Amino acid sequence: MNLKAMTALIISGGTLLASCNNNAAKNEEGKDSTAVTTTPASGAVHFGQVDGQDVLQYTLKNANGMEVKILNYGGTITDIITADKQGQKGNVVLSYDSLSGYQQKGQPYFGALIGRYANRIANAKFKLDGKEYTLAPNNNGNSLHGGLKGFDKVVWAATQAGDSSLQLVYNSKDGEEGYPGNLQATVVYTLTPDNALQITYKATTDKPTPVNLTNHAYFNLSAGKDSTILGHELSLKANQYTPVTDKLIPTGKLEAVKGTPMDFTSPKKIGADIDKVKGGYDHNWVLDKKEGVLETVATLYDPASGRYMEVATTQPGMQFYTGNFLDGKLTNTRNGQKYVQHAALCLETQHFPDSPNQPSFPNVILKPGETFSQTTVYKFSTK
Repeated sequence: MNLKAMTALIISGGTLLASCNNNAAKNEEGKDSTAVTTTPASGAVHFGQVDGQDVLQYTLKNANGMEVKILNYGGTITDIITADKQGQKGNVVLSYDSLSGYQQKGQPYFGALIGRYANRIANAKFKLDGKEYTLAPNNNGNSLHGGLKGFDKVVWAATQAGDSSLQLVYNSKDGEEGYPGNLQATVVYTLTPDNALQITYKATTDKPTPVNLTNHAYFNLSAGKDSTILGHELSLKANQYTPVTDKLIPTGKLEAVKGTPMDFTSPKKIGADIDKVKGGYDHNWVLDKKEGVLETVATLYDPASGRYMEVATTQPGMQFYTGNFLDGKLTNTRNGQKYVQHAALCLETQHFPDSPNQPSFPNVILKPGETFSQTTVYKFSTK
């Protein structure tokens, strides 16, 4: 299936699923929340409870034996199971096998949907139409990944369509985590016949509000056989990046990657220059593409397993993060393996960090009557 056909599949799938009804429910505290629905044929399994709501794990699968497992809690991807060059299957994302793992202090957004605004907003404040909004300063005085209870920590309404697609819907209330406007977010995960996981995001609002939605999967293509991703080879279609302050806030400048450790315009081992980057890679790359066009912008290859991943997106930026804050204290509850520094990497398709405070960056303000839309595809193969 070519990229154009995959795009058509995403759009048609999203339109079909969007017609499904999603109902409001009351949680045990009497507050409005989003009801969870499940299709018996989907084989969704119980994973726990949050705020009196059932947390379920859904499985997508294709004829090649690839599987993707997703929670309605945070839209969290717990498994991407795909074969290596020897045909041995393994899970290529960091995860836990219990809800308690995802709720523990210091859990670094493994596999979760991120919103209302992914990445950082400086000083946890922004101005919009002359009014200043204050957010939760949950990261060195800045606001990170939506605040104290972002989209990664809520239960989404889930509707599964056969083995291939799962739709998630969340209604974020006006004022939630300090953001203006009632925002309805819809995310559709689709597993295609050619081993691509496609994620489509849409959102609408009744007041102007900043929106930046992404997924925070942590990839290790060795499926746990190697403790770090320093031997993985990465390419990024980006000749510029956004340099940051010591608090990881963009300075507002765009700098060329050529001749620097930030240059991944040709495939390069992640460990080759990481010691030259203070703290490791945790930066936004400016993608060499037109915003809104679905285009392949990154490749990742693990020579040992032979697994190869291509990333396509409609977004203007990519946050490449090398798990710098993992320190071995978190453990894979399935096999006891410790998640050490650089145990995995993230390739978060996004708008640029701190865009609400950076007028030169691409616009992130969604207005009533408009629809936020982005599509990202992670495609797996071997070579």
